[in-house]
Amino acid sequence: MIPASKIPALPGRAETLRVLETLAIGTAGGLLFTWAQLPGGLISGAMIAVGAASLAGRQLALPPVMTQTVLVLLGISLGSLVSRQLIQHMSAYPLTIGLLALATFLSTFGSSFYLQRMHGWDPTSALLAGSPGALSQITMLAVEKGADVAGIAVVQTIRVIILTAALPLLLAVTGIAASSPPALTGEIASPAGLAALIAASLAVALLLRLARFPASWMFGAMLASSVLHGTGLVEGGLPDWLRNIALAGIGALIGSRFARIRLSTLRSHIAAGLGSFTIAILISSIFVAVLVMTTNVRLSDIMVAFAPGAMDAMLALALTLHIDPIFVGAHHLSRFVFVSITTPGIIHLFGRPQDDVDD
Repeated sequence: MIPASKIPALPGRAETLRVLETLAIGTAGGLLFTWAQLPGGLISGAMIAVGAASLAGRQLALPPVMTQTVLVLLGISLGSLVSRQLIQHMSAYPLTIGLLALATFLSTFGSSFYLQRMHGWDPTSALLAGSPGALSQITMLAVEKGADVAGIAVVQTIRVIILTAALPLLLAVTGIAASSPPALTGEIASPAGLAALIAASLAVALLLRLARFPASWMFGAMLASSVLHGTGLVEGGLPDWLRNIALAGIGALIGSRFARIRLSTLRSHIAAGLGSFTIAILISSIFVAVLVMTTNVRLSDIMVAFAPGAMDAMLALALTLHIDPIFVGAHHLSRFVFVSITTPGIIHLFGRPQDDVDD
């Protein structure tokens, strides 16, 4: 007999209705934006619809198992592009990743300087808010150091929301990326191929999770799918409808972050978030311009790779905008590792002294 305490509790009626409401609102927003032929419509439409409903007071959320499923499907879809894009721009990776680390460092300090001088933030909170990516690590550090967790969450969330909504539109309007990209996969994998993709993706994702690898669900699935497609063991990818579910799901997941932020908190920090975002974009743009002039990497690839947004959101945009996901994934993973490793040291050197926090 299994002890009752070990049996997972079934979701209650209120939680089930909350999840269904999140899915319905996200789907409606994604379909509306797609119908309007907006670039990245499934992601940005779902994100904006769920985010707006959250700010209006709806407690929207997706359960962990659904979040993990969306990330695995996204990873499989990204990996299915490897046969077409593997080795592309590989020679440029050391240079671009090195410049990305420098851009991340300067962006963090530039945004921090702005938040301290213009909004009176303390050094620790400003540095954590200005650090792009690795939000879970940033939040844990903020709690540990007694920083302004709510303010940091608002600034980080505003950055992700703006990038996810505006970047596809900017790329399409300027002609850098097509507003209606071609189909990502020419064919659907066979039933045996789909089974192999799902089984291998879950196995690698679980192994990476045990090893505490960042974004293990998405990168594990992406790695397994990349190997299977790159070696020719599997031909084709997920059905369009399943990939579209993943894209709308990641948009709904990003939008639901606003459910954890009070409207009064958002209003009090929105100027800080917009200003910090502007500084980060200006600094990143300088590096993008340098790389465009010195390398053969496509401008759209560099822009998404250097965008100071969440790793899952930027990879989802790479998928829907037909941008090289291997290049983007390598750079956002590098940024995640760089931020995770260096931020504690930066806070120790330039943040508030620990005595002040303890007091």
